[in-house]
Amino acid sequence: MGRSKTYAEEIRSRLQAAIRTSGISQKEIARRLGLSPSTVSKYARMEKSPSVDTFGRLCGVLGVSSDALLGLNRETN
Repeated sequence: MGRSKTYAEEIRSRLQAAIRTSGISQKEIARRLGLSPSTVSKYARMEKSPSVDTFGRLCGVLGVSSDALLGLNRETN
């Protein structure tokens, strides 16, 4: 029996999928957000959490809702 994903792992998976689907490189995402590429990489690996403001702007850049990334709607589950 496999272990179930933690909430953070689920968010990481959805964020990584959103980045892939967007077709935007992490370097370009970083440029648009005014961040370093390493910071965006840390967000994608859940090694660092963005501020609420940055999370909202990240969702905007990726074209996804915060609800979708957080798994709060059925479309992403």
